[in-house]
Amino acid sequence: MSADGTKTFEVIFHGTGRSSGKMRNDISVEWPMMKESFELATDEGPFHGGDGTAPPPLALFTAALTGCLMTQIRAFAKRLKIDLRHVEVHARLHWKGEQQGNDPYVTAPVGFDLDVDIDADATPERLRHLLDCAKKGCFIEQTLAQGLNVGHRLKLDGEWHQA
Repeated sequence: MSADGTKTFEVIFHGTGRSSGKMRNDISVEWPMMKESFELATDEGPFHGGDGTAPPPLALFTAALTGCLMTQIRAFAKRLKIDLRHVEVHARLHWKGEQQGNDPYVTAPVGFDLDVDIDADATPERLRHLLDCAKKGCFIEQTLAQGLNVGHRLKLDGEWHQA
C-alpha cells in the first residue's frame, strides 16, 4: 500500500486453446491468483465450416463484456451502499467485414453499445456514479477503451518469432 492508501494489484489469466474439430477450439483458462481454472469451447456453425457444438468466439466476447460490466455494477453497488433489486444489460456489438474476391476477409469494429437498466432506490446521480465506477472497474471495457495492442509470436522451426 502506498503512503496515500492506494493499493495496487495485478490480474493475470493464462489461456491455452487447442483445435479439436472442424472449427472447434477447446480452451483451458487459468486464474493463478485465485487458484481457479475453467474449460471453455468455441465453434462455428456451418457457414464457417464448423459443427456448431459450442458458441462462436464473438458470442463469448459479447457475454464477457456484458457479464464484466454487470459484475462490477453489483460489486460496486455494495460498496456504495446502493440496494439493487435487479440489473439488466442489453449489449449490441457491431463489426463490419470486407473481402476482396476469395482473399481472407478483414474485420473492423463499428461500435459497442450497452444499455443498462438498474432497478434500485437511488437518485439518478448515484446511479450514474455507480455506472461510471463499474465502467472504470470492468477490465474488458477498460481494455477496449484504451485500444490495447495485442502482441503475437509465431513458432517457426521450434523458435518463437514476433509476428
